[in-house]
Amino acid sequence: MSSRNLLKQFCDVHNFAFKNIDLLETALTHSSFVNEHRSEKYRDNERLEFLGDAVLELAISQFLFNNYGDLNEGEMTKLRAQHVCEPALVTYANNIELGDYLRLGKGEELSGGRNRPALLADAFEAVLGAIYLDFNLGFDRVYQFLEDHVFPLVKDGNQINVIDYKSKLQELVQTDNTRTVRYEIVSETGPAHNKTFISEVFMDEIKMGVGEGHSKKEAEQNAAKVALDKMVNEYQSENI
Repeated sequence: MSSRNLLKQFCDVHNFAFKNIDLLETALTHSSFVNEHRSEKYRDNERLEFLGDAVLELAISQFLFNNYGDLNEGEMTKLRAQHVCEPALVTYANNIELGDYLRLGKGEELSGGRNRPALLADAFEAVLGAIYLDFNLGFDRVYQFLEDHVFPLVKDGNQINVIDYKSKLQELVQTDNTRTVRYEIVSETGPAHNKTFISEVFMDEIKMGVGEGHSKKEAEQNAAKVALDKMVNEYQSENI
């Protein structure tokens, strides 16, 4: 799919109507892509990420101030930090499958850049920066976007998943070069804006876990967690 078609798909899924689609394209462009296309006038997303970082912190602060009147300054500061840290940003990015829309250089692509935490975190903030600029200093539009994808995690008291279970499982398997891990999405249900995915994880073609999530990546993470828990339980049983 072409870059512009991907951008249109992203806008359709999230009900955006960008006046300047180039802003969104820049927000999703990693420096590795720019470096490999130096003859073109592309820009990477680093400046937008800088802006989005500030907008996100202000939006989270306003949300906490308006909705948690029983919290003091220190408590709000601690809660805000939890929801603007890199693991939190990666969670938000994965929930909207942001990695699928990124423009990466070939080297970054081959090395797994679409799943790289720092890259995803920066891209999420860059998208916020693009929304803010495109809607004429559109803080309200950014706030609306966060109401859909971030604030529910705060309201429900959900803890951000700071553990990358897929990486932990891969590291464990890599201790034995003969073993392999693969993931398979076996079910996809619901409307475009609220899909539910079911993923299965296989180790040496043996099914080790099943996970559910609102993005493919979240489902895979949950499947990996199940596999890891199973391996730990089997190890403990063998050593009792």
